[in-house]
Amino acid sequence: MSYLSSTSVVVDAILTKKGRELLSRNDGSFRITQFSLSDDEIDYTLYNPTHPSGSAFYGEAIEAMPILQAFPDDQEIMKYKLVTLPRGTAKLPVISVATSRIELKQGASLSITPQTLNYLSAASQFESSGYVATIGDVRTMSSFLGVGINTPEATQLNTTTTIGTNVSKTVIGTTINLTATTVNTLFGNQTTLYTTLTITGRDSGARLVIPVNIVKTS
Repeated sequence: MSYLSSTSVVVDAILTKKGRELLSRNDGSFRITQFSLSDDEIDYTLYNPTHPSGSAFYGEAIEAMPILQAFPDDQEIMKYKLVTLPRGTAKLPVISVATSRIELKQGASLSITPQTLNYLSAASQFESSGYVATIGDVRTMSSFLGVGINTPEATQLNTTTTIGTNVSKTVIGTTINLTATTVNTLFGNQTTLYTTLTITGRDSGARLVIPVNIVKTS
């Protein structure tokens, strides 16, 4: 969503692709239970503590920046969510996994167990609420599951199925299990399918995007 006016509170809210999919089922699965705020549009380097007009104008350039119109691609909007961290935090938390790129052959499986660095004064730790993982194109996976978190929300996401279209899928867990597709027709004349895996810490807000390649073998 986005605020469309600087003089009054006007909110433009639209559904993501996943939201439209859930709404179309008309079975009660579409329920808004949480929301996030982000500052994707803000360039904090424009903050000017030496402005000649005084402190009231330090953020003038930032306040005058245009606001993005809401659009439904959750891979391109709200990348930088606002989070609450303990006072005195000197380093932003970051997600760490064992690889910077995932390459799977058809039918191959991989388990990813993320950790968060620089969070709650610990060099490295697992977040108690787990991680949100989103695969950009679920067609590239024959199985995409999160395990380790058993809340109703996590269970609902992990059991959600798609209709074979080019949509993302989101799961929640402390470990993310991926199995590459075995469907040859998806490749067409290509030998590799490309997508991304986005991992976000549910407690820290830290975010990591990993390229994913699926290699045709037959």
